[in-house]
Amino acid sequence: MSLQGLKIGVALTGSHCTFQIVFNQIECLVNQGAIVYPIISDCVSKTDTRFGEGQNWISRLKELTGKEIIDTIVKAEPIGPEDFLDVILVAPCTGNTLAKIANGLVDTPVLMAVKAHLRNLKPVVIAISTNDGLGINAKNLGLLLNTKNIYFVPFGQDSPFKKQNSLVAHMEQISNTIIEALKNRQLQPLLVEYK
Repeated sequence: MSLQGLKIGVALTGSHCTFQIVFNQIECLVNQGAIVYPIISDCVSKTDTRFGEGQNWISRLKELTGKEIIDTIVKAEPIGPEDFLDVILVAPCTGNTLAKIANGLVDTPVLMAVKAHLRNLKPVVIAISTNDGLGINAKNLGLLLNTKNIYFVPFGQDSPFKKQNSLVAHMEQISNTIIEALKNRQLQPLLVEYK
């Protein structure tokens, strides 16, 4: 299966340390012919970190995708009734966003996009990046692993001896995970050593 012509919502949340890797994958999606619609949580544009300034990430996202940013709940809500996306990718997906998806909370553009897309019974692919995936957020991860139309990019512990609860997705598997999700299948193996 090809990504050519697929309409993919790419939703970024605040795991700034993984932005460069995720942006590389967004570029891969575009190069494979996907039409990428960027969606961001508030902290993406409003937070400057040692990994980059928010407005620089926004400019780069617009340049990569050629699309306007979906950056408000009001802009994200039409994703449901207009039914124009084939799949939504949440990458990186923080523990905070993971918990809110698992518990049906909607207070950011990313969460509204996910809720709106799921109402159409279409796949949401999650690429986690969280320091508490095997800690307090493990229950939310477990719940979503068993939720219809939710698929995960394979993940592993990124620092098992220093941050035992931390999990990060293998971002290079995003395209393969999307292809499998569109066939209603979870890419396997799901738990993979992180290097």
